[in-house]
Amino acid sequence: MRDGVDFPIPTMNHYSSNFTNCSISDFKRTVYPIAYLFIFFLGLVGNLISLFFFISSSFRRKASFSPVNILMLNLLLSDLMMVCSLPFRAAYYLMDYWAFGDITCRIMSCVFYINMYGSIYFLAVLSMVRFVAIVKPFTYVRWQSSRRAWVLCIVIWLIVSVASIPLLKAGTYVESNQTKCLDLRPSQVGTIIMLNRGVLFLGFVMPFVVISVCYIFAALYLLKLRKTRQNQRSQFNHKKSCSLVIIVLLIFLACFMPYHVVRTLFLEAEMDIHNNGYDESCHYIESLRKAAVITHCLASGNSCLDPLLFFFVGENFISFWRQHTPRRQSCIIEQNVKVLEKINNNDLDRRFRLV
Repeated sequence: MRDGVDFPIPTMNHYSSNFTNCSISDFKRTVYPIAYLFIFFLGLVGNLISLFFFISSSFRRKASFSPVNILMLNLLLSDLMMVCSLPFRAAYYLMDYWAFGDITCRIMSCVFYINMYGSIYFLAVLSMVRFVAIVKPFTYVRWQSSRRAWVLCIVIWLIVSVASIPLLKAGTYVESNQTKCLDLRPSQVGTIIMLNRGVLFLGFVMPFVVISVCYIFAALYLLKLRKTRQNQRSQFNHKKSCSLVIIVLLIFLACFMPYHVVRTLFLEAEMDIHNNGYDESCHYIESLRKAAVITHCLASGNSCLDPLLFFFVGENFISFWRQHTPRRQSCIIEQNVKVLEKINNNDLDRRFRLV
């Protein structure tokens, strides 16, 4: 069993004996199955419920999908693809061998990264769209187009899929008479380092900067508006749009930032050991590998957090809830629905609905 993140890494048997003794196999066999199965059940339920409310509300209104709706739909589908792959990963670490064939192994190697970087770009675009809706609402109305949104989503899927093609080389192999998966050979470690550096900038740093800038300028704009008199509709729309950007930023900080920082340190350490050997204490490499396992689980957990964008920001969930619950619902829900109904009476405000 290999140590570290679920990013293609070299085979441990090719390294020094001191290096192979720094194994955290027991730690991985304990943490990964528990985390994967927990994320699977929570993510499956959350995303299916979100998808149900999303589709039901859209068909009930008989309205075409807005650009934000389309982005959210693709985000939900990406998360469902991810959570459906987790039982295979959990079984692999529980059994300590791969029992699902070479093709499935290659697919599993790609699904995680397609989901993660697809989600990152969908979240970044959502933040940009809501930022424009706050600062330049008429520009947003003039430029929003379902066709453009679908084209953008297709481009995102193509980019992350093509970027993940090198991972298809990571098929099954035999070690100690057991079939293994999810790793590359030592001869490819240099390629992995170069791939990680490019992905780190294009797949994380750049989207994170975009989201941070959107959050900062949206917050400054809302602070400026607080000094002027606004009606209730405008205040609600602005707060809702800002809430989306805040949730996206929190998802990045909780799930993606720790993973990318630790993964970079981990791979650089693996490369150094591959080239120079490892003759010192195992404490550092063991700590780094355990941190890599934990942050990988956090990155996988973004599939559980993405539905928050629907439940806490989208008004469709609240209006649908009102139609399908008894009249003895809470006062909080009633008050929220009344505010949303006022918003829906305005044609321009309907163009700003999240889902």
